Amino acid sequence: MRDLAIRPRTLLPPPLVYAAGLVAAWWLHGEYPLPLAVGGLASPLGWGLIGVGLAGFVWALSAIWGHHTTVNPYRAASNLVTEGPFHYSRNPIYLSDWFVYAGVTLLLDSLWPLLLAPLVWVAMRYGVIAHEEAHLEARFGDEYRRYRARVRRWL
Repeated sequence: MRDLAIRPRTLLPPPLVYAAGLVAAWWLHGEYPLPLAVGGLASPLGWGLIGVGLAGFVWALSAIWGHHTTVNPYRAASNLVTEGPFHYSRNPIYLSDWFVYAGVTLLLDSLWPLLLAPLVWVAMRYGVIAHEEAHLEARFGDEYRRYRARVRRWL
């Protein structure tokens, strides 16, 4: 348990999990097209979702940096951030990544990202989030357990 207090044992680099899902979807769509067929709103909605995701990412980063801790999933958290977007979600950066993923899905006009989304979710949940949560519990103990009890993982 002490080792977990030193740093998380994150298995996968989070941005690459989402990127791998989208790259695989893009390749699959090129080989085996499965269009979404959502029409003319796909592009503006896609860009809108990407904008929401980027705004959420910036908000979460500002909260993390404001508490002088790290965003790096391989380094130890020096402070538990519970304000800003962390007041609503324990994983606002990963939630923001889902908005970007959904936006790119619309821009690709492909069902493949949706079909791969459960794999991306499993990789994030068990390859990243489980390790980060174990680290935060080992490092911050009851303070993190109280936070976890009052704030949902996603929304």
